[in-house]
Amino acid sequence: MDNLKKLKFVGFESNYPESEIVFIGIPFDGTSSYRAGSRFGPIFLREASDSIETYSIVQKKDLLDKRICDAGDMILPVGNTERALQEIETRISSILRDRKKVFSFGGEHLITLPVLKAFLDSYDDLFLIYIDAHADLRDEYLGERLSHATVLRRVCEILSGENIFHIGTRSGEKSEIEFGEENINFYPSFVLEKLKEVNERIPASVPVYLSVDLDVLDPSVAPGVGNPEPGGISFNSLLNCICMFGEKNIVGMDIVELSPHYDPSGVSAIVAAKLVREMILLFK
Repeated sequence: MDNLKKLKFVGFESNYPESEIVFIGIPFDGTSSYRAGSRFGPIFLREASDSIETYSIVQKKDLLDKRICDAGDMILPVGNTERALQEIETRISSILRDRKKVFSFGGEHLITLPVLKAFLDSYDDLFLIYIDAHADLRDEYLGERLSHATVLRRVCEILSGENIFHIGTRSGEKSEIEFGEENINFYPSFVLEKLKEVNERIPASVPVYLSVDLDVLDPSVAPGVGNPEPGGISFNSLLNCICMFGEKNIVGMDIVELSPHYDPSGVSAIVAAKLVREMILLFK
């Protein structure tokens, strides 16, 4: 494990001052209610990245052409969710003040809330593309308002629903689905025409934040996630969706919910690493 902690994602060598993109691990899973372990995601992602190429055949781009710093993993307090979220927001805000673009890797999906708070302090009229198998729109879960199951509901309190595009939901309470349909741009399916509609509705000039929960993939593709949901999409479907937004002004991104210990084969970590590569290459 000590050797894993020294790994950098695909060997990123740029130091912080010269970098244009900062990759940071956020190993928080303090509200995970089913299969905890996403706090180990960043470490295993880096290990998996050692076996992939920096070049994307799909986009015909190479990570080596970008100045990327792997800032390592945050060290977060255990057992104090509010304090952990505050520390995440503070750290991301510091990076944004240095005019860097940020790629965060969780960790559970709740990390997106403090990250977005930091981005909203730096970017006006921010748009959010939120790709997830679950609605994440409960007002509270197990008596808690801060949870992986409530994260998008909390985001709705700080970002206009007109700027939120939720793609891929196939699980949720009736009240969540109704809230999504009434308050945000809610796209449960991965039908190509619907994805094109999302793409057309987001202006090219506005700043965009892209958040991807690995559980949107079918468990046969990525079983090592916190809350696997049958009936998911293929790797290529997700990749095509992500690449569709390549002309947008993407300023920040995250991938969440890799729980590596639930996939002894290591395939889920490889899938995540390849998605990270393709997503980072969307940064202009």
